Amino acid sequence: MTPRSIAAINQLPESQKREIYSRFIPPQLLEQFDITASLEDAQARSLAEFRYREGSTDFVIELKHEVEAEDPLFFAHLTDTMNGQIHVLLYIVNDPSSERYDVDRMPDGRRTQFGLELRNLEAEEAAMLAGLAPGQIRRGLRSLAHAVPTFEAFTASLGHSVFFIEPMFYHNAVIFEQYGFAYLKGRRRMEELHRGFQPGGPLAVKLDGSTPFRRASSADSILGRSWAVHDGIGDEPYTGVTMYKRLGKNAGINTFPDSVW
Repeated sequence: MTPRSIAAINQLPESQKREIYSRFIPPQLLEQFDITASLEDAQARSLAEFRYREGSTDFVIELKHEVEAEDPLFFAHLTDTMNGQIHVLLYIVNDPSSERYDVDRMPDGRRTQFGLELRNLEAEEAAMLAGLAPGQIRRGLRSLAHAVPTFEAFTASLGHSVFFIEPMFYHNAVIFEQYGFAYLKGRRRMEELHRGFQPGGPLAVKLDGSTPFRRASSADSILGRSWAVHDGIGDEPYTGVTMYKRLGKNAGINTFPDSVW
C-alpha cells in the first residue's frame, strides 16, 4: 500500500524512503545543476543527505550542487500534521554562485536561527542593501514556480489533496499568496500589518530611520515591510502564521494589493 504520511514512509526500507523523498526536489533544479536522478555528481559522489529516524514523523533533505559546497543548494524540512497531512516547516533554495551573508551566525560562531533567535545586525544590513530578504544567506534562484507543482505532485502521490507550509517571514507569506495559498492561521495578522503600513498607520509612523531596517520607503514594498517586521516594528515577533494549498486551486488571497518586491 502507498504510505500516506511521513511517519509511514519512515518505516520503509532505506532505498524506498530515499526514492519517495527525492520526489520533493524540483526536477528543474537537478537539470540546472547537472545533478543525476540518483542525486550524484558526474563522479558518482552523493550530493544529498537525508535525515530521518524510524518512528519519527519528520524528515530533512539537504542537497548540494558540489560535494565541497559550504551551503546546500536545496534544503527542506517536512513533518506530519496531527492527522497525517504534509506540513513544510522550512524550504530553502540558494544560488550557490552568489555572495554569502552571515545572517545565520554571529561573529563568534553562535547560530542565529536565520535571525529569529539572535541577530547579526551588520550581516543583515549588508544583505538588505544587496536586495536579500530576512533570513537569506545567499540570493535565491526564484524557483517557487517550479517548486509548487513539485510540492503538489509529492502531496498527491501520498493520496492527499492539501498540504501546509510555515512562512518564516512576512515576505514568504505574501509570495505564497501569489501562488494560491490560503491561511489556516494568521490572515488577520497579515491584514493588520497591511493596515498598519498605510500612510499615518501605527507601523508607518515608526518608519523613522531609527534603524537601517526602518526606512520611510519600507512600507511601499514586500522586501521593505519584511525587514521592518523582522526588526520588531510590530512589537511582537512574526510567528503563528500557517498557510495551506489545495492541489490545483488558487485561493485568491491578497493581503498586500498592488505589491512590488
